[in-house]
Amino acid sequence: MEILILFITGIISALLTYIVNNKHRQGAVRASAGLSLLVGLFFYFFPEIFSPYLTKNIPIVFIGATFIGMVSSKILPSYLLVGFSGFIFSIIYLNASPFFKGYGGALGTTASISVLVSLSLAVVSRSEKLPWRRNKKQQ
Repeated sequence: MEILILFITGIISALLTYIVNNKHRQGAVRASAGLSLLVGLFFYFFPEIFSPYLTKNIPIVFIGATFIGMVSSKILPSYLLVGFSGFIFSIIYLNASPFFKGYGGALGTTASISVLVSLSLAVVSRSEKLPWRRNKKQQ
C-alpha cells in the first residue's frame, strides 16, 4: 500500500507542477518550489498523519517529481506523458535510490531519465520527428 501511495505521489506531483507551470503560466521554478514548499510544510507540521516511511519518502518523491513538471509543453505536450514520467520516476526512485547515495542531483537525474523515457516512447510510437527538429514547412 505504501508503494502505491508513492506511485500516486509521483504522478500527481508531476502533473500538478506541469499544470501550474504551463497552464497557469507561473514558470517552472515557481511551480516546483511553491508546490514542494506546501508539501514540505505539511509533513513538517503533521508528521504523525502517515507512517514514518511515508512521512520520510512522500516529500522526497514529490520534490523529485516536480522536476518532471518543469518540462515545457512543447517537449511533452500530453498530460498522459507527464503522468507516465511521474510513474517512471517513482519506479526508479524505489529501485535505484541506493545507487545514487553520495551523488548530488540524484532527484534531478532521475527526473531527467524519466522524461527522456517518456519522450522516447512518444517519438517511437509516432512517425513524426522530434518537436524541435521539424522543418518550418511542416509547421
